[in-house]
Amino acid sequence: MASNDSRSLPRRLLAVLLVLAALAAACGGDDDDNGSGEPTGEQSDQSAQGDPVPGGSITVGLEAETSGWQPGSGNFANSGVSVAYAIYDPLVRQDENGEIQPYLAESIDTNDDFTEWTVKLRPNVMFHDNTPLNSQAMKTIFDTYLKKPGANTAGALNGVEMQIVDDLTFKYVMQAPNSGFADQLGLAIGWPFSPTAAAANGADAPNHPVGTGPFVFDSWERDNRLVVKKNPNYWQEGLPYLDEIVFRPIPDEDTRLSSLETGDIDVMQTLRQSTGIKARDLDGVDDYEYLGNTTGTTIFNTTKPPLDDVRVRHALVLAQDQDQLIEVQGGTGVVPPSTQLFSEDSPYFSQDVADAWPTYDPDKAKELIDEYVNDPTRSDGKAVGEPVAFRYDCLPEPVLVDLASLYQSFWQEIGVQVELRQVEQATHVSEALAGDFDAKCFRAGLDADPYPTLKNAFTLPSPLNFTRYTDPAIDADLAKLAASGDLDERKDLVSDISMTINEGYPLSYYGSTLAVLAAQDDVKNIDGWTFPEGAKGNGTPGATTMWAFVWNTA
Repeated sequence: MASNDSRSLPRRLLAVLLVLAALAAACGGDDDDNGSGEPTGEQSDQSAQGDPVPGGSITVGLEAETSGWQPGSGNFANSGVSVAYAIYDPLVRQDENGEIQPYLAESIDTNDDFTEWTVKLRPNVMFHDNTPLNSQAMKTIFDTYLKKPGANTAGALNGVEMQIVDDLTFKYVMQAPNSGFADQLGLAIGWPFSPTAAAANGADAPNHPVGTGPFVFDSWERDNRLVVKKNPNYWQEGLPYLDEIVFRPIPDEDTRLSSLETGDIDVMQTLRQSTGIKARDLDGVDDYEYLGNTTGTTIFNTTKPPLDDVRVRHALVLAQDQDQLIEVQGGTGVVPPSTQLFSEDSPYFSQDVADAWPTYDPDKAKELIDEYVNDPTRSDGKAVGEPVAFRYDCLPEPVLVDLASLYQSFWQEIGVQVELRQVEQATHVSEALAGDFDAKCFRAGLDADPYPTLKNAFTLPSPLNFTRYTDPAIDADLAKLAASGDLDERKDLVSDISMTINEGYPLSYYGSTLAVLAAQDDVKNIDGWTFPEGAKGNGTPGATTMWAFVWNTA
């Protein structure tokens, strides 16, 4: 077992697991009257933060509801992660330099070939039901819930077993090397929950989450509000500052923004840059913006005719004008077009991949569609000459209705018939997980190590492979990526994988996603969370934060 820094990842991995850089924009846009402009990396118009103030309550407006709150069964999109960070503590998180640091864990170490990851828990941590966090609890969570058939965490843990070392130490044992595994312990598989409470609550456990986090679950009215109360026995002394947080799903972007403006909510979450840009102009509001790897996409179900044919997918990509798609989202001058799952600020961004991504060419797109339409062996079984047709699903938010309509117009221009369907987010995600769709507007990418990100998205049986796209070349390069701790080698492998993905067109891109938490200026320290040993965290990736560190001066 490698014996490295007892609190952070081994140094040879630290350079590999760099943060995929956050860029925070100046509120109001100093050089632009309409408040638009490039995120600058500096928050130049924040209110004074002052000293922490204990007590009080805040209401947070989220972009969507979540299906349930137990890791392994809940589908945690960004809004769900926001709630999870109040109830659960992640084993690890990224610091401001992108290094993986222990959070709830006391230390994490790996052996030389990345086939064993040893985690030591902090002592005297209790779940909200007053049962102890220990190795046996982690083992029960792992075996009974996270790896059970049908769990949405099972794919990420395929080929992984857990062994208890002592009361507070356990290790994950891999069938094959996995140099990026530690990063996943900041996601749902690394959010410990009480196995005692889960067993007692049975099928109702996802409605009554019990973690170790700074807030204790109080009540949930689905599609209305979820309330958490201060954990009086929290293991981090002096935290949390707030007595209560009320999370309210408000799917309509305009309603959520107006609720912030009128003071009906204290904090607004959005991943719609048009809404985030408007929030810059609100008086008495602080903006916390993050432009990371998340990008707007269309995902194609590569197992469903006619989208199982690469000619059709290629044509749909060629027929779209990315600049217009960004413009309809309100992101012109704010977000760049995307060509891959890694932003230009990521060490894994590949200029070769960017240069190879096709530009707008409707004539070439029409040629490919005509070739498919006139192919007597076409996959959809229709007669030669019959038009290509499929359904496009998107959320009922006005800005996304406009986006879907623009896609429809692009594709109709090349002779493709597109039925538009509006669907609520919970259904949207569950259909994607089940493969019950033709094409969907979606988000892709993650500010995390590329190995689990790419493995989850482009291998099977991973439930997060929404496109169902696989390729032996991807599998081979992923195996090399998992075994490598050399940054340059990993960058080359990620570039090769990204090129293979793009050559198959399982998804199309339009632009990076600006993630925003906008808060009344009496709500402080939204992006100022730290690790137990004092290192600064990585702010508000994906419009999420660690709520234990937030206070209210009102």
